[in-house]
Amino acid sequence: MKNFIAIAGNIGVGKSTLTKKMAQHFGWKSFMEPFADNPYLEDFYKDMNQWAFHSQMYFLGKRLKHHYKLVNEKDSVIQDRSLYENAEVFAKNLYQSGFISKRDWDVYMEIYKTCVKIMPAPDLIIYLKASVEKILQRIQMRGRDFEKEMEPKYISDLNDLYDDWAGNFRETQVITISYDDLDLKNNNIDFESFLDEVKHYLN
Repeated sequence: MKNFIAIAGNIGVGKSTLTKKMAQHFGWKSFMEPFADNPYLEDFYKDMNQWAFHSQMYFLGKRLKHHYKLVNEKDSVIQDRSLYENAEVFAKNLYQSGFISKRDWDVYMEIYKTCVKIMPAPDLIIYLKASVEKILQRIQMRGRDFEKEMEPKYISDLNDLYDDWAGNFRETQVITISYDDLDLKNNNIDFESFLDEVKHYLN
């Protein structure tokens, strides 16, 4: 039986590491978050008010394309970051911060919600939840230059949106894993306990 699982969570929380480890353990195909060439990004960083909507529409289109591909994949697949997070967390944060107008947000959400109704959801979403402090530590450890200057408030705002989305999402099962005190990469006991919970939901 095919399984389609998505790993959700804030920037730097450990999604990619867990996606790869689970794929290796189960023998599933992994689909890592693509760093797509968004033609609006350069303009967006110069003028966020002008280009935030365009940039997010591009990301939405890319995510829909990837989701469709995974739905039609014959083998079991595990995905690093879902379609839903782009809209419910990152685009919504730009709207709440005033970079996307109410009119543009309404258009974006109408398209997004229609697509969610049409597209089959994953069998399970695993939400990795961590504190702002832990996330910032992990961001510093992985050393990506464009992430090093992220403000704690930005991470905190995203955390709040993640909690709200995960707690209210009804399209499929969402399990929340408190990730501050777990080491699923190096601690086999933590990982086996985690796998037992995942298998319970899949069964």
